[in-house]
Amino acid sequence: MPVRVAVLDDYQGVTLAMGPWAQLGDAVAVSAFTDHVAGDDALIERLADFEVIVAMRERTPFPRTRLERLPQLKLLVTTGMAKASIDLEAARELGIAVCGTGGLPSPTAELTWALILGLTRRVHEEDRAIREGRWQHTMGPELAGRTLGVIGLGRLGTRVAAIARALEMDVLAWSQNLDPATAAATGARAVARDELLRRADVVTIHLRLSERTRGLIGAAELARMRPTAYLVNTSRGPLVDAAALRSGALAGAALDVYDTEPLPPDHPLRSTPNTLLTPHIGYVSTGSYEIYYRDAVEDIAAFLRGDRVRSL
Repeated sequence: MPVRVAVLDDYQGVTLAMGPWAQLGDAVAVSAFTDHVAGDDALIERLADFEVIVAMRERTPFPRTRLERLPQLKLLVTTGMAKASIDLEAARELGIAVCGTGGLPSPTAELTWALILGLTRRVHEEDRAIREGRWQHTMGPELAGRTLGVIGLGRLGTRVAAIARALEMDVLAWSQNLDPATAAATGARAVARDELLRRADVVTIHLRLSERTRGLIGAAELARMRPTAYLVNTSRGPLVDAAALRSGALAGAALDVYDTEPLPPDHPLRSTPNTLLTPHIGYVSTGSYEIYYRDAVEDIAAFLRGDRVRSL
């Protein structure tokens, strides 16, 4: 009997075409699921007979309660190396190997700038208007000479800051324990968080989600920003209080991430004005997916040999 492999949340229906699954030969039988299952019972029913699961990043979490109900599971692969949605301690206790894959930092940084430019120049509104027969009815600011505030000057934030400098923007940066010399080396100036919020024309967030960062930008922080400022979040939804965004205190906000994903049809953000919304596609690029599924195949091949690579 071949080892059964489930690939989850293949929204674009590209898994089987983008991964070198044929290298595994007849040793495995791969099933790719293009829909998202949120409920525990439905998900367990779907996955009960699979020995290997390939999860697309954090789209489907695997806490202890789910892992305990999957007795056939022997290998869990997550695309990327983030592990926040997997209970690694439970996996170890249950004898489930957990492995990751490589990835690219550039797609999320590029999407950040697509959102900044689209939001500030109101591209989405003009596209909709021209299709409705209208012509040139909005106005947005040029970015040259204005100030970008980068919250989180790590791998992604540094890339975003470099592009800002190329666009002739001033760059302010803040994160806990940010070294001013490190910021200066990227062309940014380290400042206190309140100063960044107060001075920036555009604020972009590039932090990991933790108990320390959850709710980092709420109503009080939004109130410190200029009414002409813009907020962009391509990191994690819970970093920003979505309810506070609905106050309309800012010129606009662009979001790629949400507290609940996929975003429910009746979610208030869908009708919040002055927002540009994308469905968590920061990492969704052809290059990323080619690496994800290439490495997933390598992880599975190693597992079949009794070995392990990129172990989490």
